[in-house]
Amino acid sequence: MKNVTRRNALQITAGLLAIAVVPLPLSAADTAMEEIEQFTGGSEASESGKISLEMPEIAENGNTVPLTVSVDSPMSGDDYVKRVMVLADANPRPGVATFHFSPKSGVAEASTRMRLARTQNVIAVAEMSDGSFHMAKATVKVTIGGCGG
Repeated sequence: MKNVTRRNALQITAGLLAIAVVPLPLSAADTAMEEIEQFTGGSEASESGKISLEMPEIAENGNTVPLTVSVDSPMSGDDYVKRVMVLADANPRPGVATFHFSPKSGVAEASTRMRLARTQNVIAVAEMSDGSFHMAKATVKVTIGGCGG
């Protein structure tokens, strides 16, 4: 066995401490859940069916996947959708878009296109004017990835 000097012991100890202190990177799904928690302020989001998430079940190309999200709401002065956040839980950056609404919007609906890295869940979370949150999920199978994979 090799003689360990005090300098070697300190270097080894410092290296082990650095490894122990450095946080491990979060997976994209963990990051998506953190973003939802931040969006809702820790409140539970109900899967009540108030949100409709229209997307293809199979996307031949992940570079441009159509998405329409709508929320069943009267959009009146005291009962309306404030905002809707859309996430893709396996993308390197899960947050796709946040749409803001008011009673003057008339309807709570938005359409866009998004990039998906691979087959994954797309999640929409709506914040209502009464402080409640509603969520919908859709799984999209991607045959050609859009975010580098």
